Amino acid sequence: MAIQIVSDSTSDISPELANELGIQIVPGYIRIGKSLYRDGIDINKSGFYRQLLENPLPPVTYEASVEDFVEAYSKYQDTSDGIVSIHISSKLSRMYDSARRGSKKVKASCAIKVMDSSVASIGLGLIVINAAKLANAGESIQHIVNETNKAISQIHMLGLFDTLKYAARGGRVTKNVVELSSIFRIKPILTFRDGEVVVEGLARTYEGGIEELLKFVNNTPGIQDLGIAYSTNYDTAIGLKRRLGSVFPEERIYIEQIGSALGAHCGPNAIFVALRHS
Repeated sequence: MAIQIVSDSTSDISPELANELGIQIVPGYIRIGKSLYRDGIDINKSGFYRQLLENPLPPVTYEASVEDFVEAYSKYQDTSDGIVSIHISSKLSRMYDSARRGSKKVKASCAIKVMDSSVASIGLGLIVINAAKLANAGESIQHIVNETNKAISQIHMLGLFDTLKYAARGGRVTKNVVELSSIFRIKPILTFRDGEVVVEGLARTYEGGIEELLKFVNNTPGIQDLGIAYSTNYDTAIGLKRRLGSVFPEERIYIEQIGSALGAHCGPNAIFVALRHS
């Protein structure tokens, strides 16, 4: 038996990659109008972004329930040597709290370690992918937990937003930053610090923001893993991946679309770059 890795849909790991690496993804929820969907299961990404742009009612996101995690953990309690469950920053979502409470309700015959990544999206994805590779290599639960804590400290991430309208709805950024961005028509560059989203910089144009993302990667030594996540701007993400191929092997750069759980707060044309460095 091996260690089972669990995460949530804010990790933006595709179903194909999750299946390949044996990662269990617990979906969050999103309400659009009167309809409630499981992120990535009841609504696909293209359908979500179409509704985001067309539906006058803003979507509302919810964390997975305690019972959802009980169900997920129970599937592996007798077939795994342990479970490592890694989630979005507890300062952004109650997902980690649901997972922690769920782990305490499962009468598992194996240890369950619930971990707060302090990030989200592709940053969380890189951490989870690294943990899954260790699990598939047969590493012990303590080794995976130790290496995951190390990976969390090694993750750095920048995000370029075309607009903060969607982030403002969910209170993910301050009102002052939203007003500044709107008045001067500048593009905010955000990062994670101590688990919270903060402003790292401001770009006069979207294209200038992309250049800042490139500079961020170019100026970081010892990159071990690199990933890109985008909302609706696939061509921009592919172009960025190609340009980053000059400093990191292009075939090793993960690229994923941001799911509805985060897309509701990012809006169209958002793009993230995350890296893990030594």
